[in-house]
Amino acid sequence: HVQLVESGGGSVQTGGSLRLSCVASGASTSSAICMGWFRQAPGKEREGVAAINRGGSVNYSDAVKGRFTISQDNAKNTLYLQMSSLKPEDTAIYYCAANYYEYDGLSRFLALGGESWGQGTQVTVSS
Repeated sequence: HVQLVESGGGSVQTGGSLRLSCVASGASTSSAICMGWFRQAPGKEREGVAAINRGGSVNYSDAVKGRFTISQDNAKNTLYLQMSSLKPEDTAIYYCAANYYEYDGLSRFLALGGESWGQGTQVTVSS
C-alpha cells in the first residue's frame, strides 16, 4: 500500500517561487506508471496541474504551462513540482497522486485523478 506525503507548501508573494515535494513509501516512484500534482482552491473543483509518466513524458494544464515544472527523482523516491511566477490564482491545496495499476494517458490521469493520494500541502500566493 503506497503512501504519499507532500511538503514544501507555504505563503509567497506574487511572482515568487516554491518547490513542492512528494515522498512515496510502500512503493517506489520508479514503479509508478504515472504520477502528478493536482490542486483544489476553496469553492472550486479539483484540477490536474502536471503529470509525468514512467517514460518521462510530461503534461501540464494550460494554467501552469511555462511556469511549473514537474520532475521525479527515483533515487530519492520523490516527485517534485517547481512553481515559479506564482499568481494569486495558484492559491490552493496541492495534492500528489500516483497510478500503479492502470494508465490511459496523462491527459486522462489529469482529468480523472490517481489511485493513491497524499494529504495535501497548502500554497498561498498573496498580491
